[in-house]
Amino acid sequence: MTLEDTGKKFWPIAEKMRMEGMPDIAIANFANHYQQLLGGRTGFIPETSIQAINDLASTDDLNDEHAALGDKALPNTVLLKLNGGLGASMGLDKAKSLIRVKESFSFLDIIAQHAIQSNVHLLLMNSFSTREDSLQVLQKYPELLKAELALDFVQHKVPKINQIDFTPATNDNKLLEWCPPGHGDIYIALVSSGMLNNLQQAGYRYALISNSDNLGAVLDTQLLGFMVEQQLPFLMEVTDRTEADKKGGHLARTLDDRLILRESAQCMDDDRSKFEDVKKHRYFNTNNLWIDLQQLQKTLELNAYVLDLPLICNSKTVDPRDAHSSPVYQLETAMGSAIGVFKGAQAIRVPRSRFAPVKTTSDLLLVQSDIYALNDNFTLSSKLPPSRIPNVNLDNHFFKLVDEFEARFPHGSPSLLDCESLEVKGDIVFGKNIKISGNVILDNSSGGQIIIPHDACIDENLNWD
Repeated sequence: MTLEDTGKKFWPIAEKMRMEGMPDIAIANFANHYQQLLGGRTGFIPETSIQAINDLASTDDLNDEHAALGDKALPNTVLLKLNGGLGASMGLDKAKSLIRVKESFSFLDIIAQHAIQSNVHLLLMNSFSTREDSLQVLQKYPELLKAELALDFVQHKVPKINQIDFTPATNDNKLLEWCPPGHGDIYIALVSSGMLNNLQQAGYRYALISNSDNLGAVLDTQLLGFMVEQQLPFLMEVTDRTEADKKGGHLARTLDDRLILRESAQCMDDDRSKFEDVKKHRYFNTNNLWIDLQQLQKTLELNAYVLDLPLICNSKTVDPRDAHSSPVYQLETAMGSAIGVFKGAQAIRVPRSRFAPVKTTSDLLLVQSDIYALNDNFTLSSKLPPSRIPNVNLDNHFFKLVDEFEARFPHGSPSLLDCESLEVKGDIVFGKNIKISGNVILDNSSGGQIIIPHDACIDENLNWD
């Protein structure tokens, strides 16, 4: 297909985006992704085109001198949280960051308090769906308000594309015609919102960007100091892959010595065994990124504000709740893939403790448990080493949604400090002051509900004291 033909097919998409108020910069970047789709770019990264990585810097190599450099740069650093996700998979119709995590605090409460304690500016990238509720929560923290800067900016949205003819999808519910463009949109949204310019004018040079559901991604002056010392435009935190991570993406190096990410969707079937070899491909992206805002500005300018990030083409239905509705493509990019765009970008190996996302209620139970403590500076610390964190698997039929989860843990999490693994099958309600030890499988196949009494101590033999 010629560029002229591509332009003709994209014209109604561009018009739809303009009618929705999307800026030209967002339309230009989506045009690039659409052209990739029509051109049949698969996004595959063959094993033969990459090299495994064994020679990364590590936080073990950092010292007090790096911390001193980081302390000096901290007033010029912003804490930027990706906050565009609804907790839809957990039954929520509001920002996922509003889930209660520890004591009476939500993710967003803890993030806000950490920013205040660290004396840095907090900035959210919201979506249209999460903005109102999130900003309302932040009104509780007047210390965060600064006259020269807003507390958030909003990511763009893009049309879903019909698989049959590559036209913009339509639906009686107009909201279903749109989807988020992935967190790779952050770089463009910073520009179109004016936030990148505002940050630099206010004297900000560096940003730590991370997901709002990862409370391990706290400010670390040694990491900041390393970035300053090395004069890096872009620094990605990676951590060791384990067998539990083998389905996820990994860091690699191209044959011309650039760092890249390879996600599962970019792996060819013939390469699957090598992709999942955690001894060969040792590191995965935590999605904690440090960015030099001045270098981001220069990189965007050099690329005419169109960053050629690898396309992620997700096959969906226009109504995700109706498997028989029209098949569509959702075109997305990942912000970590920009590591291949920034000249001189590096990655650094960090401890697993900096990667503690909550994607399911099983994850939520762990964070709420006595394994994790909320410190005075509003950071979470684990009382157990990463190798001792138990594997928790709650029955999706009864615990998947937050309200179901809370109804079955009305008194909070049981003690898991002595737990090695916990699997819950069936409808079970937990009383208060329960302790679980060893490898425990609780299986209720009765068809009714079982209530575990208060003060029960459960071991792997299912002895209840």
